[in-house]
Formats: sequence, C-alpha cells, structure tokens
Amino acid sequence: MTDWPPQSSFTIGLAGKCPRCGKGDLFRAFLTVRDGCAVCGLDLRGHDAGDGPAVFVILGLGALIVPLVLWVEFSYEPPLWLHAVIWIPVILVATLVPLRIIKGVLVAQQYKHRSTTGDPDPT
Repeated sequence: MTDWPPQSSFTIGLAGKCPRCGKGDLFRAFLTVRDGCAVCGLDLRGHDAGDGPAVFVILGLGALIVPLVLWVEFSYEPPLWLHAVIWIPVILVATLVPLRIIKGVLVAQQYKHRSTTGDPDPT
C-alpha cells in the first residue's frame, strides 16, 4: 500500500482533484463525481455531498443577492424586464461557480473524516 500524503480539503475542492492522491480528477462531468480515481484507484462511489453544496450556495447567495435586488429596486425603480436582464445572468454565474468548488470540498471532507463506505481503508 502506498503512503499518500495528507491533502488539504480546500485545495482539493478548488482544483477538483482526488482527495487521496491530489492528482486524479474528482469529477467526470460538471457536478458528477467519478466512480474511481484513475491515478490511485480510490473508490469514489460512496463519496457524494448530496444536497449540501446546493444548500450552502442557496443560503449564501440569497443573503447577498436579495439585499442587492432590493437596493436596486428602491434606489432606481427599473422595469421588471431590466431586473430579469441584470439578475438572471448574475444569479446563474454566482450559483454555478461555487457549486462545484463546494461539492469538491465536501467530498474531500468526507474522505478525510472517513464518513463514507466507498473505501474501507482510505489511508
């Protein structure tokens, strides 16, 4: 068995890499976790963040965007179509960018704290 150096969950999440070796890709699609790491062979089937990333993004983004929308509405009173033109792209980008990063961090945390059944001996 190879001795794998400890990886930072935040670095792994940002890079989208395997939580054990830090080299193989974690995702096979935008938000789909691979079945296994091509480099170290880690079984990733039991590593899934579920709805956690979506909850963090929804709550965080809501706390930031809603006050901005209200400020724009009460300060400038733009028509509804302009709100749609402004806020739909902002919300899409602000949702999709952190979603993958947060999912990667949560999967790395699962691996680090051995809270999945995918790999019986993660070290």
